[in-house]
This record gives sequence, structure tokens and C-alpha cells, in this order.
Amino acid sequence: MITDPGRRDYGSWLLGSTDRQPRSVVRRTTVLMALGFATANIGGAAGVFLLVAFVLPTPDVADRVVVWNLVAVAIAYVAMATVQGFVIRRVIRRRVAWVLEQRPPSSKEQRATLRVPVLVANLHLLDWGLAVAGFAAVNSVVSGGFALAVLLAGVLGGVLTAGYSYLLAEFTMRPLSARALASGPPPGRLLMPGVRTRVLFAWFLGSVVPVLGMLLVALGSLAGPDVEPTRFAVSVLALGGIVLVVGPMVLRLAARATADPVRGLRAAVERVEQGELDVEVPVYDTSDVGQLQAGFNRMTAGLRERERLRDLFGRHVGPEVVEVALAGGLQLGGEVREVAVLMVDLVGSTTLAATRPAEEVVELLNRFFAVAVEVAEEHGGLVNQLQGDAALVVFGAPTAHPDPAAAALRAACALVGRLTAVPELKAGVGVSFGPVVAGNIGAEQRHAYTVIGDAVNEAARLTEVAKALPRCIAASSRVVDAAGAEGWVRHDTVVLRGRTEPTEVMTPA
Repeated sequence: MITDPGRRDYGSWLLGSTDRQPRSVVRRTTVLMALGFATANIGGAAGVFLLVAFVLPTPDVADRVVVWNLVAVAIAYVAMATVQGFVIRRVIRRRVAWVLEQRPPSSKEQRATLRVPVLVANLHLLDWGLAVAGFAAVNSVVSGGFALAVLLAGVLGGVLTAGYSYLLAEFTMRPLSARALASGPPPGRLLMPGVRTRVLFAWFLGSVVPVLGMLLVALGSLAGPDVEPTRFAVSVLALGGIVLVVGPMVLRLAARATADPVRGLRAAVERVEQGELDVEVPVYDTSDVGQLQAGFNRMTAGLRERERLRDLFGRHVGPEVVEVALAGGLQLGGEVREVAVLMVDLVGSTTLAATRPAEEVVELLNRFFAVAVEVAEEHGGLVNQLQGDAALVVFGAPTAHPDPAAAALRAACALVGRLTAVPELKAGVGVSFGPVVAGNIGAEQRHAYTVIGDAVNEAARLTEVAKALPRCIAASSRVVDAAGAEGWVRHDTVVLRGRTEPTEVMTPA
């Protein structure tokens, strides 16, 4: 699968996109961790040596001691990097084996994956603690003051390296954390830092630790032998430089841990505002921000479901009824509206059902109704009912229409014209106009939007007349007069079945 290398699904192009293959994700994460930890450890080891050799006030020792410490630091770093690389690679591979197997993680595997940054920090603290304790013990043979300087510099370097490695592991683990959290939130507490703790942690690493180093240097100078002012000033300047250099680096990683997911959420919200509901963000944060990411995904899922239900509702009752229902709710009752009613009834449907297979009859009816619905929507009508082989179209309810009578007459002519292109389908069209009650009829548990009135009955009876006419259209004189339509001629005056008043029947000339 070809992916866009510039995508920032996890906040950085370094981490790749959400559609990468599992093996590629694990490999990329392992490589990024190895490079990041190597850089952090090199920087920490170099910083410790420079502090001891040139910055911190220490008793004078032979140059060979300094050189010996440099060689020992290099050997220790190579050994530590080798052990760390082997252990971290094995541990990560074991903890994310479910990713390579392409299966959901168990709750235990999920917790183990999410707590990899904590494991990494503890491993760095252990390695640095052993190395610093060993160097301090060996150098105590040469000079107690020199060993104390080694201990102070080592603790400072180890804490900063371990803290930086933790934030770096959080960053590089985002793709794997997202896969772990895709199966749901972890059971129980993870004991992972939240947003507030993360900020305080970065402040502690970047500011408090170096300042504590300054305080210890000052206390050592006061309690110990006299220290040259120049050496003391160099010590303070160097530790202050650590605050200015290391502090922003640590704060940047901590800030990105919060800013990256928020930036991704902002971009996703903009897409939703533009009408894209098929939007999800990867959930890769275990803090409050991760809950916000998961909440956004639940929100968009709800919006998609709402839109799906709205679409299904609209297909059953019509989009106009949906809008009215959403605006005012679904209440029983109705209101009197002046509407035009168009009824279209298929000719010979009984014979059709008796002489053709049911599947073929259904296919023909679907073609018939497709034409009826398309014509009704083109002319602003609502297909209120699909009754077996007939359709009832209303113009002027539930939403007002500027000229319902004229629209109904135009729709009738267009409908008959399109049905002539389908030889198997022939229908009679009746058009009427008058007051009806439009609203929700039924019970509280179930009701439907419909129109009831004499105009509806008249349109239904006119379809029977229309089936015998050459143009297959019969309209009442009331609808023709209301539309002020020309080109319609009087066909007959009849008393339609079920009515007492005569109806003047009009048909296109």
C-alpha cells in the first residue's frame, strides 16, 4: 500500500500513517527508539564527562585519571548501549507480538504495550545508576572529592537521560499505542502521567534538576576547601546552560505530547464542519487527551448513525417530513392546508401479478415508483404514500409551495410522458386541489405523516377516469383554475364514486 510520507496521523511524519503494515510499524518504532536512545545516552555520557573534567569544582587529579575516566566512560557507554539495545528490542518485540500476529491484544498485552515508556525509563535509571555507582566507587580510591563530583554529574546526567528517554518513548510508541487503544480503554489504572503531570515532569527535568545541581555545587563549595571564583562561575554557567539547552528540548517533547493530538483533533473538527462525517482520529494518548480523542470518535460515530437514520427516515416519509419532525418533533394532530394532490395508479396491475413471476412484478413496480418519485421531487412534491401499485404525491405540505396547483399539473404531464418510454407500464393520473388536514395520524407508539380530505379522495377517483382517456390524465377544474393553466379542455362532468358533488373533469388538449 502506497502512503503519503507527509501525513501526520500521529502528529509527525516520522511516525508514518495509520495505514502502514504492522511489521513496518514495529520496525519503524524500534529503529526510532534505538536512534533516539543512542543520541540521548551519548549526550548524557558526554555531558557527565565534561562536567567532571572541566566544569565542577574538584580536587586536582592527575591527567591520567581524567584520561582513564574518559576511556572508562566510552567503554561503559558502548556496553550500556549494547545491553539496552538488545533488551529494549527483545522487550518491545515481546510486548507487541500481538501486532505482528495481527490480532487484538488481551488486557494484559494492552497494558504491557502502553507501559513501554515506563519500562524504558526504569531501564535507563537502572543502567545509569549502576554505571554511576561503579564510577564513584572506583574514583573514591583516587579522591573523595573527585568521586563526589562524579556522583553528582552522573545523577544529573542519568535523571535527564531517563526522563528524556521516557518522553521520547511516548512519542515513538504512538502508532503501537493507537493499535492497543483501538480495542477500548485499558482496564484499571495504568499509572501513566496525565497532561498536568507531564508538564510538571518536564519542568522538573529541564529546570529543577539543573538548579539542584547548582545548589549542591554551592553547598559543596561552602562546606569544602576554597574554590577558585573562576571555577565556581564556570560551574554555575555550565549548569545554567543545561537549563537553557536541555530545558527547551524536554519541554518541547512534553508540549508535543499534548499539542499534537489537539492539532489532529482541530483538523478533524474542521473536516466535520465541512460535512465529512467519516472522520476518525487515532487514539494514542493514555491521558485526558486520549479520552478527548476517543470522545471525538464516539461523537462522529453518533453523527454518522444520526445521518444514516435520517436518510432511512427520509426514504420512508420524505425529506420534507424529516425536516419538519426535526424542527418541531413528532406530535399527533394536523393542520388545514391548501394543497394539490396527484395520484398515479398503475393500469392492469392485477393481471400483471397473475401472469408474471413475483420477482419480475417487483422489478416493474420499482421502475414505476422510481419514475414517480423522480418527477415528484423535480416539481417540489412530496411522495406521501406508496400504495401497492399507486403513489400519492402532495404539493404544498408539509412545507409551503409557491404554486402547488401548477406544479401538480406539470408533474402529471411529465410523469405520463416518462412512463410512455416503458411499454410495460401504463398508469392513470388524477389531479385535484383543495383543503386537507396534513399531519401525524396514528397512536403515540406509531404514527405516520399523511393528508386527509376531499381533495385526496377526488384525486384517487380521478385516476379511474384517467385510465380510459387518451392522455391518461384527469384533473378537476378546481386545480386547473387555481393554476390558471392553459391548454386544458373540459372532458366531462361526473359524480365520482363515493362523492355526492359532481366533478368537472379536465384533460390536456
